[in-house]
Amino acid sequence: MRDRMVLSFVLNAHLPFIRENEPGGAEERRLFEHICETYLPLLELCDRLEEDHVPFRLAFSLSPALCHMLNDELLKERFHDYMDHRIRFGEAELCRGSGSSGEQELARCFLERMTRRRAFYEKRCGADIPGVFREFQAKGRIELLGSAATGAFLPFYSELPEAVQAQFEIALASHRSFFEKNPQGFWLPELGWSPELDEYLRSYNLSYTIVNPHALFTGTPQALNGNFYPVKTPRGTLILGRDFNVYRDFWNEEDGLVHDPGYLDIRRDAGYELPFEHLYSYLKSCRGRSATGYTYWAKNGGLYDPLLAGQKAAAAAKLFLERRIAQLSAARELIGGQCISLNACNAGEFGFHWREGPAFLEALFRESARNRQVQFMNPLEYLYTQDTASYQTMMPEFSSWGVNGYAESWLDASNDWIYRHIFRSLERMRELADRFPENSGLKERTLNQAAREILLVQEAAWPKMMGGGENMRYARCQIENSLRNFTTIYESLGSNYISTEWLTSLEKRNNIFPDINYRVFRKKR
Repeated sequence: MRDRMVLSFVLNAHLPFIRENEPGGAEERRLFEHICETYLPLLELCDRLEEDHVPFRLAFSLSPALCHMLNDELLKERFHDYMDHRIRFGEAELCRGSGSSGEQELARCFLERMTRRRAFYEKRCGADIPGVFREFQAKGRIELLGSAATGAFLPFYSELPEAVQAQFEIALASHRSFFEKNPQGFWLPELGWSPELDEYLRSYNLSYTIVNPHALFTGTPQALNGNFYPVKTPRGTLILGRDFNVYRDFWNEEDGLVHDPGYLDIRRDAGYELPFEHLYSYLKSCRGRSATGYTYWAKNGGLYDPLLAGQKAAAAAKLFLERRIAQLSAARELIGGQCISLNACNAGEFGFHWREGPAFLEALFRESARNRQVQFMNPLEYLYTQDTASYQTMMPEFSSWGVNGYAESWLDASNDWIYRHIFRSLERMRELADRFPENSGLKERTLNQAAREILLVQEAAWPKMMGGGENMRYARCQIENSLRNFTTIYESLGSNYISTEWLTSLEKRNNIFPDINYRVFRKKR
């Protein structure tokens, strides 16, 4: 067993926290599309593999923000409506006379799939997606990593220890509430690593984290075994490097595995292509044209063939496995030990962005079960099989998986203005926590809401969206709203007047972390 080469998949499932007063917003639809196209299909494939006694291992980081949205009663109710709406649209598509027989058959296929997923969500999951992940974790099939409370790019806050402390402590408390145990691994949002974070990982008894490979190649000293073998920091944090060759195999624009012309072209959804009169009943609740889940065309411009696409995904899985075996064989000759190829990516890349992604993963696990050269292991499982004395001691360099590998995705001319306001608000939050250490009742509620707002404004997705695109205005609005809410609370506490009605309304809307304790922001002594 120890002679077999090791593959590992770590999928980061995170979306920024949203809970709009009115349904149908773009970010809410994005959440529901991820549920339909990624989270449910991945859980379905886990069920099928387990039923067929096919060994599999997957690691997930389900962020606290995502878990709260998945289990929020209002959002679950809206998700039920969303699924019903898609089913009704599919039924209308079957009655539409202008579609070809091929389109009609595809509509029937997508309708049956949506109906099946609704039943899976309601009956198998009991509308509790984190609960099913917890079930597979208990069986040893899935490893669940912790992550920061609200997806903050943590290197930016390393000089504000209370901010980083809050992101860790609130996240770990949330993880325990959803998954009933402490994580051993910690997913740094955007793989944002800086040496200062090592202290926090060890302080919270976290065993390992994952970095982008150039963090190891440019570290002090340079990692001798590259990203194919773990290293440890001087404090003892274990570091695994992401295998960038895997990502390139998938997403290379010229010959990436996801770009087969027979795969579904998700850009040509019926919601964007059909005449408005066919879509009126669907779009009137969506604030404009949006995806319906009914997409009839392949990337080559022809009619989509689900059977052919599934065969292509299976062939891609076989090719992927052959490439990893060749790569790991060469690495093992250089390293002389049991090396690992770790693919760390966003979960949405398997389903939401690439519809055939779940079928690829299922074929990959089935193929690997027949191959005696390679095995899948989760990161912690792999680390337990290694001799820690063999790990090189080094400190990875500041890095991320953003554009060019550092921080320009979250700091440029489009968004640099926000950080002076965030840092000032964080200093004020620390001031409030120190000034009101033992308050209760209405004032404690107010301070807890201030803590929620300052966590929400640190979401790394917002400054990234402000670099351009259709969501730029929405991201700016989210940042400004959280800053405005926090400032209102700060000034209200200063004047000793709090509007109970306004506070209650804000608590209902931004209700993340119901058990939050604002004292986590108290200044470290």
